[in-house]
Amino acid sequence: MTIDDDKRLAAQAAVAEVRDGMVVGLGTGSTAAFAIAALAARIADGLHIQAVATSEASAHAAFAAGIVVRDFADFATLDLAIDGADEVDARLWAIKGAGGAMLREKAVAAAARRMIVIADGSKHVAAIGAAKLPVEVLPFARAFVVAQLEILGATVTVRPDYETDNGNLVADCRFAAMPDPRALAAAIDAIPGALGHGLFLDEVDAAYIASRGVVTRLKRP
Repeated sequence: MTIDDDKRLAAQAAVAEVRDGMVVGLGTGSTAAFAIAALAARIADGLHIQAVATSEASAHAAFAAGIVVRDFADFATLDLAIDGADEVDARLWAIKGAGGAMLREKAVAAAARRMIVIADGSKHVAAIGAAKLPVEVLPFARAFVVAQLEILGATVTVRPDYETDNGNLVADCRFAAMPDPRALAAAIDAIPGALGHGLFLDEVDAAYIASRGVVTRLKRP
């Protein structure tokens, strides 16, 4: 089994929870791409759903696969969101955003009645904090936000020649330790010009983790 095989199995397990008539949020990244493919296969077999996407790339991929894609701006609530993660632990705390879509992903996750994370076993960790934490930054406030993130203990790298679908920058933050993710999330939220970050501490309701062909379902305690 390869990592891609595990990603595919996790995605298929999550997509099995989709029911006729749902509005489904589609994530961004390599694992979410497997969910789009699995959902398209179910639609080809007769499933009827609508989807919203967390990035232009996912929207294009979903549309090309035959999925009805709507504008999230028209939806106050969704039935389900399915997305990948850079790290997820037993508390169902996650770090997301390697694909640069964490602000849109968080909005979609918050609107969804349930959010499912899908991942291969390498993303399942004892406690989140080793992965880079991306922060979406208003370009106007770049230097100020970077300085504030450094005060919080981050080693910050602004992605060169990169712009989010919202027209913003991404600052990738490395922390030597992350003993209190909730306090860190609140501190980043309080920085004017920091528009969103990849700490998902309350959004994830379940996770499908596939490792060497075996899929495990985690539920929020």
